[in-house]
Amino acid sequence: MSAVTAEGNLQSTLGGEGVDVRWIMPEGFFEIPMASDDLDETAEQLIELARTVMPEATFEVQLEWALMVAAHYDTFVEAGVQYSGFVLTDVDGTRCTATVTVSMIDLDEQAGPRPVGFLSSTMRHLGIGRVSDIRLPCGPAVSCIGNRKGSLPGSLTASGVDEPVETSFIQVQIPLNNGTALVLEMGTPTPQGWDVFSSMFAGVVKSVRLFNDSGKLIVMPG
Repeated sequence: MSAVTAEGNLQSTLGGEGVDVRWIMPEGFFEIPMASDDLDETAEQLIELARTVMPEATFEVQLEWALMVAAHYDTFVEAGVQYSGFVLTDVDGTRCTATVTVSMIDLDEQAGPRPVGFLSSTMRHLGIGRVSDIRLPCGPAVSCIGNRKGSLPGSLTASGVDEPVETSFIQVQIPLNNGTALVLEMGTPTPQGWDVFSSMFAGVVKSVRLFNDSGKLIVMPG
């Protein structure tokens, strides 16, 4: 499994109307294999990824990391995640990391004819971060910038015990004309890399292109 520039692709279909979604990931990202019916194959892919990411680590640490990733698969399914990748890089001498996910969700029936306004209002009501209406090449969207608190397993910390971690994130939701919405999110627990990662993510979001069943480039109205 290599970390190279890649074009992501997924299909959104609801009520017979399909939308082909494409985007471009920058160099340096490792793609996390999505869970498949063949659990042995998925496990092998995770172990291979762990070896690539942590070549100097012991097999026990690599296995622990792979198990930690596998534990998120139920969450991926619930959130409609179609792509998940992460990057590791040095920023001003600090080792930094960020993850990017791409998901497809169903829009609430109350979204109405202007779903951007509905999404914007809903996200502001939740109070999860700073919400803005934006315009992308593929159409109107809503962005949210905020922070989440979580924990890092002891197997991945220097102290050997679970440690609290705060993740800064940018989430962009792009409503589609078939009752679904494309959700892209970047998160990083390393504030030193925020400027680099947020700039990178802006490029990913701007690269999103939409196509209809006939392969024609389309732009969402609004």
